[in-house]
This record gives sequence, C-alpha cells and structure tokens, in this order.
Amino acid sequence: MSAEAKIKELGLELPPAPPKGGVYKPLVTVNNLAYLSGHGPFQSDGTYITGRLGEDLTLEQGQAAARQVGLALLATIKEELGSLDRVKRVIKTLALVNSTADFVEQPQTINGFSELFGEVFGQDNGIGARSALGTNVLPGNIAVEIEVILEIE
Repeated sequence: MSAEAKIKELGLELPPAPPKGGVYKPLVTVNNLAYLSGHGPFQSDGTYITGRLGEDLTLEQGQAAARQVGLALLATIKEELGSLDRVKRVIKTLALVNSTADFVEQPQTINGFSELFGEVFGQDNGIGARSALGTNVLPGNIAVEIEVILEIE
C-alpha cells in the first residue's frame, strides 16, 4: 500500500508544513537522498508542543510530541516532494529530547516518531538507523526536535 493511501487509511491529519525558523531549507535533495532539517512538534493550530521531559511532560506526552514531529515531517515531505510515495525508506533519524538531567528515556520518547513512520512506510522501510539524545533546551522550548535522511525515488 502506498504511503499516501496509508495516511488516509490510518485517518491521520497532517498539519501544514511548519514555517521556517531561520535561514535554511526545510528539505535538500542530493541524488536519491532527501535531508530534512530539524522539525519540532508543529500542530494544525499553528502552535508547538512545548516543555521538558521529566519536568513539564511525562514520557507518554513526549511520545505524543515525537509523533507530532513525525506528522510535521510528513507534511514537509509532501509539500517539498509532491508525494509521500516518493519515499523509498528512512536511512537515518537524529532526535533531540528537551529533558531534565535525570530523564533517561530519550529512546522510548522517540519511539512515538519511529512507530508512526513504521505505520506509514512499513516496518522495513519506515524504520532506519537512529540516535536519540537528551538536551537541556530546544528552540522555543519545544519538547522534541527530529531530523531525517530519506532515500527517495
């Protein structure tokens, strides 16, 4: 099943592609690779999910924020490439979690993103190599920031 059809089947609502927060391109292609700049948990109402894991947000709320980042990334992919069906597979994900020094569940937090991409693109193609790191602050106090490298057609 195509990614576009899977989005409809799952009943997912993509937010608008997030506005740029600086001087950069949201997506750059080189040959058959697409490099997506870091995205935050941008919502359809134009706001971001904010807060620190271990202080303001629970693990479950962080997973929901990571899933929302995935939806924002899908919106950018669709806007920039014209169709989600151009994605062959996820190569690499780098994720940052806004968290306290004693919060150590960054990988579990980012599972919210990875599970979404696995649902949309399939387990083999939607889940790639990944790093999940904690940080003491992210721009605008967003909960999670994720960047992705994709193989595309």
